[in-house]
Amino acid sequence: MSEAGEFIDLALQRESSWSRAEESEARHGGGHRYYGASVGAVRGTVRDALRRHPELTHDDITALSSELWDVPVFERRLAAAVLLQSSVRLLTNTDLTRIEGFVRSARMAALVDPLAVDVVGPLVAGLDTIGRVRAGSVLDRWVRDPDGWLRRAALLSPLRELRAGAGDWPRFVRHARSVLAEPRRPDLLEDDDGAVAAEAVDLVLTDMAKRRPELDVLP
Repeated sequence: MSEAGEFIDLALQRESSWSRAEESEARHGGGHRYYGASVGAVRGTVRDALRRHPELTHDDITALSSELWDVPVFERRLAAAVLLQSSVRLLTNTDLTRIEGFVRSARMAALVDPLAVDVVGPLVAGLDTIGRVRAGSVLDRWVRDPDGWLRRAALLSPLRELRAGAGDWPRFVRHARSVLAEPRRPDLLEDDDGAVAAEAVDLVLTDMAKRRPELDVLP
C-alpha cells in the first residue's frame, strides 16, 4: 500500500464506529464492508492526505483512487470518489474508463451519484472542445449500456452544470427519453430493471423544476 493510501485507510479506521457501521449497512445494503466513519471524516481525511502529499501527480492520484477502491469497504471507496473530486482539474477524458469500472462495481447511489455529479460532470465541463466531444461519445455509450448504474451515472453527470444555468439540456433530454423508452430487461442483471436509471431522470427533472422552470420538460 502506498504511504498516502495507508494514511487514509488508518485514519478512516480510527474514525470507525460500530453503530455507524451497522446503520450504514442497513441504509446502503450489502456488497460492501463498513468502517463506520462519517462522511465528514472521509472528506477531512482526504483533505489531510492531499496536504501531506502535495506532490501527487495525475498518475499518482488515479493510482491512489484505484488502490482505495480495490478493497470493497464503503468509506475507502467514498474516499476514492472524494479524492477524484478534489483533483478533478488534473483528470482527462481517458480517466472515464477508470471511473466506469468504479461505477460498475459500486452498485449503490451513495457511491455512484458522487462519482457522476462531482467527478464526471466537472471533468467533462473542464475539457477542451475536442475532449468534450470524445467524452460525450463515452456518455452516449454509457446511457445505452445494459448496466442501470452506468446509465444513471450518465444521466446525473450534467447536474452541476445544469444547476449553474449551463449544461447541455437537449443532450440530457435525449438520454432521458432513450432510458425511459427502453423495455425492462430482468434477464440482463437481477437488479437492473431500469429503476435506478429512471430514478436519475426523476432526480434531475425535480431539481430543474425548482431551479430552472423555464426548461422544457419531458413529454
